[in-house]
Amino acid sequence: MRMDITSLQNPRVKQLVRLRERRERESEGLILVEGLYEIETALASGLIPHTLYIAPDLAGENKIHAPTTELITVTTPVFEKISYRDNPDGWLAVFPVPQRSLEEFKIVGIPFVIVAEAIEKPGNLGAILRTADAAGVDALLVCDPRVDIYNPNVVRASRGTVFTVPVAQVTNVHALDWIHKNKINVLAATPSAEIVFSDVDLRKPVAMAVGTEDEGLSNFWLDNADQKVMIPMMGTVNSLNVSTSTAILAYEVVRQRRAESHK
Repeated sequence: MRMDITSLQNPRVKQLVRLRERRERESEGLILVEGLYEIETALASGLIPHTLYIAPDLAGENKIHAPTTELITVTTPVFEKISYRDNPDGWLAVFPVPQRSLEEFKIVGIPFVIVAEAIEKPGNLGAILRTADAAGVDALLVCDPRVDIYNPNVVRASRGTVFTVPVAQVTNVHALDWIHKNKINVLAATPSAEIVFSDVDLRKPVAMAVGTEDEGLSNFWLDNADQKVMIPMMGTVNSLNVSTSTAILAYEVVRQRRAESHK
């Protein structure tokens, strides 16, 4: 089978490698999405790729029906060069950066928002996105992040939910202003709180703010919180991984609201 790209020195290959860097993504307005499942999730959300790359020997019989302008075949060595994951499945796409505005988010019913501040590890942000998707949050506000939401490893760790969750990358000030406009209470998760999270009524509009396990939330969120809550720690450490904490808090919101709806 004739391949469109066989050389590791091809300019396209070099561009794809550069797109792993945040500066290049922001400059070009493009992002990488690797993996059949993740690409299909992006397509289902309405995104249209510029280019789809496939390594036939890795992709096997799987197919993607995408309204794309380009379909480029590459050899396995080339795909291994452009891939950023272990055991690649032979699919990689270049999409335009999704244009999302916080002001466009639609809040229906009783709002449930997650605020994630200064997240620096792609795996943590990806896991938070998966929790947000599973728990049905109305918005995930990624504030002052140290890793951008379209980092290829965030996309991978999120299993594509970065495309299904209403997520915006905003400043703390912008996030708080939007929260106040929507009349949502801010709950700050911090080990220094005296109230256990499960003792708080989470059936009302709530924005749950979480920070990194090393530094926690900044004073901005602690000072502007309507209430501070903590997760009880019974061992020797005083904090959990931020994605774990987020999942615990989010599913308490889900539990309380489901119990209310079943009354």
